[in-house]
Amino acid sequence: MKADKNDWITEQVHPHTRKLDQMTAMEIVQVMSQEDHRIAVAVAAILPTIAAAIDNITEKIRGGGRLFYVGAGTSGRLGVLDASECPPTFGTDPALVQGLIAGGDHALRFPVEGAEDSPEAGKRDLIERSFQKDDFLVGIAASGKTPYVRGALEYGVMLGTTTAAITCNPGSPLGQLADYALEVETGPEILMGSTRLKAGTAQKLILNMLSTGTMIRLGKTYQNLMVDLSPSNAKLRRRAQRIVAMATGVTSAEAEQALNACEGETKTAIVMLLATCDVTTARHRLNQAEGRVREALSLN
Repeated sequence: MKADKNDWITEQVHPHTRKLDQMTAMEIVQVMSQEDHRIAVAVAAILPTIAAAIDNITEKIRGGGRLFYVGAGTSGRLGVLDASECPPTFGTDPALVQGLIAGGDHALRFPVEGAEDSPEAGKRDLIERSFQKDDFLVGIAASGKTPYVRGALEYGVMLGTTTAAITCNPGSPLGQLADYALEVETGPEILMGSTRLKAGTAQKLILNMLSTGTMIRLGKTYQNLMVDLSPSNAKLRRRAQRIVAMATGVTSAEAEQALNACEGETKTAIVMLLATCDVTTARHRLNQAEGRVREALSLN
């Protein structure tokens, strides 16, 4: 069967997997692995645009704005996942990075018929979150044409906010609408139209870069350590202790003692130990340095 020339790339039939139903398990995983290897290369082709988007998101957040992800189905779930990881990893307010999915939270686990077909719903969901011009909006849609995402992006454009579109069909309507077209050519899926596969992998890689790159630029790391994590459970408390010990060279017991003195504030504990100062002074230094540990350590 030849692909319709009008089909989006993500909806075309893969020429090498027409006998997918006759493959052994080993043959299936081999072809999946071969196709997955192409994704990192495809994402690498748009790194300059991703980096430019990160710089803009960083400036928006520094100016008091927020980051929003909007998507439907797999794309929406990936956006919600990335947003949900920011508070425990980087100690952010849950409102700073938000993920919206067509059909609401119920759609995270169950299909919501027709939810992605409403542009009005995309706009409405942003209005309900008090989305404004100073925020940054990322639309996520493998096809590059999902109505729910289009409605959200059109609303963002109307407000004059900055937008990005993560799609897997170069030249897509959403890519043309956005300020930053993060379009990765992932090609046909081994299972026709199942964009949770290569397209989803590409989207996840880009989302990782956007959120992680932004948080690094905002001073949420010291060296390559996540020094702004929220130690909200036993695992994260152990990680915070290890991070303080690694960053300062003290023993685990000394790191734990410093964290207790700082009420679990990893950054504060590091500055207190390396600058040999008290908790209040360490916090003051960090405030002066806008939360950047390296700059806080250089202050007199």
